Amino acid sequence: MSSDLHRVVITGMGALTDLGHSAPELWDGMINGRSGVGPITAFEQDDRWDARIAGEVKDWDPSEKLDVFERKRMDRNSQIGVWAGIEAAEQSGIDFNSGDPHRRGVAIGSGIGGIITIETDHHKLINKGPRRISPFCVPKLMLNACTGNISLRMNLKGMNLVTATACASGAHALALAAQQIQLGNADVMLTGGTEAAVSSLCISAFSAMKALSTRNDDPHRASRPFDRDRDGFVLAEGGAVVVLESLAHAKARGAEILGEFLGYGISGDAHHIAAPAENGEGAARAMKLALKNARINTTDIDYINAHGTSTPLGDASEVQAVKDVFGDHAYKLTMSSTKSMTGHGLGAAGGIESVAVMKSITEGVIPPTINLENPDEGFDLDFAANEAKERDITYALNNSFGFGGHNVSLVFGKAP
Repeated sequence: MSSDLHRVVITGMGALTDLGHSAPELWDGMINGRSGVGPITAFEQDDRWDARIAGEVKDWDPSEKLDVFERKRMDRNSQIGVWAGIEAAEQSGIDFNSGDPHRRGVAIGSGIGGIITIETDHHKLINKGPRRISPFCVPKLMLNACTGNISLRMNLKGMNLVTATACASGAHALALAAQQIQLGNADVMLTGGTEAAVSSLCISAFSAMKALSTRNDDPHRASRPFDRDRDGFVLAEGGAVVVLESLAHAKARGAEILGEFLGYGISGDAHHIAAPAENGEGAARAMKLALKNARINTTDIDYINAHGTSTPLGDASEVQAVKDVFGDHAYKLTMSSTKSMTGHGLGAAGGIESVAVMKSITEGVIPPTINLENPDEGFDLDFAANEAKERDITYALNNSFGFGGHNVSLVFGKAP
């Protein structure tokens, strides 16, 4: 059995974010240091709201890819994920109308799911009674709605899975999807993350935790990872999907290979439901496991796409974890946080940032950490502050850490 059967490559990417309606638009926004953050338009707010900014998908018409029946049966969460999945599938060039559907699957992460549907129908229940609830309420709100709809649209009869591990959801989905190919259970997997949680309940709930930035008068500068004046993350919606494929399958059909998925590391903090483990101990273990799984050394990593949410505790623990894992090499690699531009897409982050990592590898450019004007004490690494950086990248790491103590690190490399 050829090892090519178990090597995992990337052949397609799709995205829908506050920086644009496709993966190329997302990348263009990132390398040019644009912020997608602005005043919330999804619902009305007044001065009682502490946080009044978010990263919203703007000027988007789902009807360009989804027909009226699909739109009626999907929450915004699923619409975003399916949109990204369609783009990724189209770029891959796979004919989903032929071939063995049992060797193809889907795994998508989402931290919250159809919260907009839940809020809308709960409002109907309270104000108009139970008979006014939509018959599509359950199929729209359930966390696995996105994977179900992608599976139906593309006839994917292999593993159909949703991961719900807060901000690590998208990265967990990628790891499990890649595992299916590594184990020989699948030839093709569509995977990534989606989130549409810019809702009144989510904004007020995260605000109650004091987790969100309140830099309402300066939204483009609100998400500022690693800066001493950071005051919380900026909630964002969006999604991204990549097509993972066995190297043997991709070669057999003459596919353009964008890069390789080399390994993953997963750990749990068992420390606190919302705060990271002291000194980033859990994050460090995830990175070490990812490098071991990928069979590369710490000195091989050129770039880290940081979890970097712009929270006081989170950024500090990640910087410490990187220093602990990489030692002197931490000062030779580059680490940036693209959340400085997109905001924090929660369960979608792992997918969005995997697209960013893959584009960094193929283009030889590292997107910047914008708004990094005064690095916090001890934050003395190369964060690509405020400007994109040209660098040849052979191996890159993508970090995602979530409430509940979830830690995931993914390793990507150049196309074989």
